[in-house]
Amino acid sequence: MGVMPYKTSTGSGGDWTLVVPLKPLTRAKSRLSASVGESARARLALAFAQDTVDAALRCPLVRAVVVVTDDVRAGRVLAEAGARVVPDVVGGGLNAALRHGAARARSELAAGAVAALNADLPALRAIELSRVLVAAATAPRAFLADAAGTGTTLLAAGPEVALRPAFGPRSRRRHLASGAVELPLPDVPGARQDVDTGEDLLAARELGVGGHTLGALGAVGDVDAVRASGVSPG
Repeated sequence: MGVMPYKTSTGSGGDWTLVVPLKPLTRAKSRLSASVGESARARLALAFAQDTVDAALRCPLVRAVVVVTDDVRAGRVLAEAGARVVPDVVGGGLNAALRHGAARARSELAAGAVAALNADLPALRAIELSRVLVAAATAPRAFLADAAGTGTTLLAAGPEVALRPAFGPRSRRRHLASGAVELPLPDVPGARQDVDTGEDLLAARELGVGGHTLGALGAVGDVDAVRASGVSPG
């Protein structure tokens, strides 16, 4: 996949470049299949990423969003939304993709401060992201824990500071051990609510998801299917 057009924020103080990793849609969000079905799973994975990227690009502190993916369809859609899309590292895994994206951002976009952001934050708001990035700027490296309190939805590194991502199960503990500062922000629920399961999806829906996710859910039809599967909001 070649370099695609992208846009930067026109807001003042747009100093952050966000790196958003996205698996091929054929494999993304596999744990959702039991709740919404296989066809809806792929559709929702793309919608989550669209809403995440849209919120990031509306944030005045963000100058650019770099999406790391090998999925042709997702890459095209997200590039049209304004992200810069770069190919993934073959066989490298999530953290390799994030290191690669951060390196490309700094070499090609002259990025200073960078942050890894999950692609599955459909309830993310630009104002919440601004709060997180303002807080992150006070430390060389900082992170935001997920709603469950064990994972990470955002990892930030200041100018000339290595990102050193350690995403995966129980990443909160690994990021703490690496010296990153945890951001104790109580008022950013959409920035914390990633979606891996049907229960997560219902929690995000209660917060209010973006238009792409709402459309992918068929307004309420697929949410009703999740509820019928026996999953209840957390």
